[in-house]
Amino acid sequence: MNIHIASDHAGFEMKEILKKYLIETEHTVTDHGAFTYDALDDYPDFIIPCATAVADDIDSFGIILGGSGQGEQITANKLDGIRAIEYYGGDLDIIKLGREHNDANILSLGARFITNDESIQAVQTFLDTPFSGDDRHVRRIEKINEL
Repeated sequence: MNIHIASDHAGFEMKEILKKYLIETEHTVTDHGAFTYDALDDYPDFIIPCATAVADDIDSFGIILGGSGQGEQITANKLDGIRAIEYYGGDLDIIKLGREHNDANILSLGARFITNDESIQAVQTFLDTPFSGDDRHVRRIEKINEL
């Protein structure tokens, strides 16, 4: 599976751990940065190229990270074709619902709120959960795409 990944400084360390995990589990990973830790970097510089790549390849997924994951999710969702959901801890069923009901194609993680192990569980849940394809969910996504 093709996975695009990106983070700012706040998610940099977790991104590197997730990237290693994804490669070890035989995914193809494209890293859109940050490539080094820089406390003054700006997340849109990395999230926009990542989300653009996901929008251009409907068979891929994206993993984006930041301190809270909120700005990253907002940025990604500005692009046509992106349905980014956020996870910053708690019940993993929220990720399942995002995939099953909304066909989410990007997972945004709040690195300051979850552990590295939780991030791996979240990513695995995201990647393992298929879109249900139910008519009602398809209809709703089509309405969103019309915006």
